[in-house]
Amino acid sequence: MTKVLIATEKPFAKAAVEQMTNICKTAGYSVKLLEKYTDKSQLLEAVKTATAMIVRSDKVDKEVLDAAKELKIVVRAGAGYDNVDVNYAKKNGIYGVCVMNTPGQNSNAVAELAVGMAIYGIREFFSGKPGGELRGRVLGLHGYGYVARNVHRIARALGMTVKVYTRYSKAQAASQGIEVTNSLEELYAFSDVVSIHVPARGEHIKSVSMEVLQHLKENAIIVNTARKEVINEDDLCKFMQDRADVKYLSDIAPDCIDFFKENFEGRYYFTPKKLGAQTAEANMNAGVAAAEQIVAYLEEGDNTYQVNK
Repeated sequence: MTKVLIATEKPFAKAAVEQMTNICKTAGYSVKLLEKYTDKSQLLEAVKTATAMIVRSDKVDKEVLDAAKELKIVVRAGAGYDNVDVNYAKKNGIYGVCVMNTPGQNSNAVAELAVGMAIYGIREFFSGKPGGELRGRVLGLHGYGYVARNVHRIARALGMTVKVYTRYSKAQAASQGIEVTNSLEELYAFSDVVSIHVPARGEHIKSVSMEVLQHLKENAIIVNTARKEVINEDDLCKFMQDRADVKYLSDIAPDCIDFFKENFEGRYYFTPKKLGAQTAEANMNAGVAAAEQIVAYLEEGDNTYQVNK
């Protein structure tokens, strides 16, 4: 019998697990839950007989893949998949292991957080100091994927002007009436608020560097709900030392958080943990999508969302 392992150190909501289980059982699969596990050995044991696996932020590395002798597919319930060794998975076994994500399923949750952070920043962190308003300001979208498109929708409703820098979605952005800048430097120069929405891989790693930051508009706010790896943290710290007008807000703390605490009081905010997708709705959407994608792949060979083709 096909066995689906739902391995989540941070569990899905109960209602999401119920729906995911029903989808798998309707297809004739058995389901094993491994929730709140405290040691990697528990995951290594559970994955031994799994045909398919659903994870959230759980690490699926070489050791896990080597232990999973019957594994055919891993689905990361969410957009980012840097917690899965996609290249090794492709080589694992005779045919390799298909790795998928569930793009778009938590995009509204992340977008609402990004806009909420922009409001929090421009209102001086609700400290009682006089702040500003987003209406009439320029929002710069660094990237134009699923999350950024939802941020655009919300920002327009707030009366903001939106600009974007993207290399891969220019036509789509332009078709929606968004001005596409010629460079990242140009985007940062025009934006009152920059919202970052690029993956932590390839050209995007440390793409927010001094070369880009030095063009940033006065009193600008940077919101990062992507990954900390897209920021050149040394450059950001140096820049914020020189530019006392700039604020930085993120749902993931940088490695240099102690430096922020010592030098940038009242100019930054970091959530206690990665928070973008932490809503009941996003939890349900991503989990259900993961289960449906497993069934579609195993029954029909549908690899639409495969990220290691």
